[in-house]
Amino acid sequence: MFDGPAVVAALKSAGVTDVVWIPDSDLGTWEAALRAAPRLRLIRVCREGEAIGVAAGLILGGRKPIVLIQCTGFFEAGDAFRNVVHDMGLPLFVVIGVRSWYAYQEGKTRDNCPVFAEPILRAWQVPYVWIDRTKHTAEHLGAAYRQAQAERRAGAVL
Repeated sequence: MFDGPAVVAALKSAGVTDVVWIPDSDLGTWEAALRAAPRLRLIRVCREGEAIGVAAGLILGGRKPIVLIQCTGFFEAGDAFRNVVHDMGLPLFVVIGVRSWYAYQEGKTRDNCPVFAEPILRAWQVPYVWIDRTKHTAEHLGAAYRQAQAERRAGAVL
């Protein structure tokens, strides 16, 4: 995964003002850099559905948040996400850590989280991109966020 300072630089360059999160094991490695970043507020929440609601409130208040959660948490937050994106029409952007993705690709896990993450985003008609740590940089994350914001739509990075 990308290191924290690279992620902070990409998010700040993209105009993100707030990071709402419940970190997983990969995304959690960014915490020190996020916590120390000036002009980038780190907001910790208790549940993933709460992360969606907090981010929606920030958007309504004129901020530019991003939500960072694990795929199982994204599943749990489904109704809140659907409501914010489709009913309210807010341009919510999420980074979803897909637990066991690399082990799944190698056939080394029976974890079914990687099976469902992408189909759920397709079913909810949310544009998304896969970012692979072996092929992409943190700037690809920033670029995906900027594109969604320019198009005034929701989006996701897996």
